[in-house]
Amino acid sequence: MVTNDYVTIANGNMEDEFIRRHHKHDVKEHQCSSSLVKHIKAPVPLVWSLVRRFDQPQKYKPFVSRCIVQGDLRIGSVREVNVKSGLPATTSTERLELLDDEEHIFSMKIVGGDHRLKNYSSIVTVHPEVIDGRPGTLVIESFVVDVPDGNTKDETCYFVEALIKCNLKSLADVSERLAVQDQTEPIDSM
Repeated sequence: MVTNDYVTIANGNMEDEFIRRHHKHDVKEHQCSSSLVKHIKAPVPLVWSLVRRFDQPQKYKPFVSRCIVQGDLRIGSVREVNVKSGLPATTSTERLELLDDEEHIFSMKIVGGDHRLKNYSSIVTVHPEVIDGRPGTLVIESFVVDVPDGNTKDETCYFVEALIKCNLKSLADVSERLAVQDQTEPIDSM
């Protein structure tokens, strides 16, 4: 399922193409998967500068109170994330799987923590677009996760999608606020 600001996308379009190209998950029978899309009124370099910060997810993720990376920041690096109260977890241990600054692809996998998100992995891609004549960004986040005992695929997807929607909304809010401060110039029409 692909959701775009809470609306399902049915038409073939660039979002579908980006998902086919970059958001491949090997989904097993006991897992669920989904892709979510967010259009942000801020340029790619600004949005990417927030997304790529494996060591500082709290810059835009509202449920993260603290993050400590063990060792240098590189593929395979592990971070210990403290989660704010109100969620059914206090910590999450996550490994950086991919960080491609050329293609703007970020991937991580949860490898531990006191939560029910087992075998969770996500991919985030960032793509340029024009919104209202100005540089904008299309952000796509996809995930795959085990369905916990006692839950359905729908319940699990709904829960994870709700968290990602909050994160994407916060990413948009932070990025757009920073973009307004920078006064990004309009793009000339072709």
